[in-house]
Amino acid sequence: MDRKTATRADLVDAVYVTCLPVSRADTRKVFETIFDEVSKAFVGGDQVKLRGFGVFSVREKSERMGRNPRTGLEAAIAPRRVLTFKPSPALIALMNGGKPPAS
Repeated sequence: MDRKTATRADLVDAVYVTCLPVSRADTRKVFETIFDEVSKAFVGGDQVKLRGFGVFSVREKSERMGRNPRTGLEAAIAPRRVLTFKPSPALIALMNGGKPPAS
């Protein structure tokens, strides 16, 4: 199975092809604006919900003790924020070759 990574440029091109009256430069500006707004939401700790796709949320992880797998020595893992994603039932169904549930 030959897998490909979808890049930002691929997404911009896909939208550009389906919205031909819009220029490629304008399509890129719209994408950059969307990514900037989503990034700001994450920095602010907000959720980003995309209906039919899923929910991105920021989770706070507290400090904890971990272990270096190579040496076995304990080390403190600093508190941090992580991004989580929960796919929608429609996306899960689509990935598994089924039809998305009716809304």
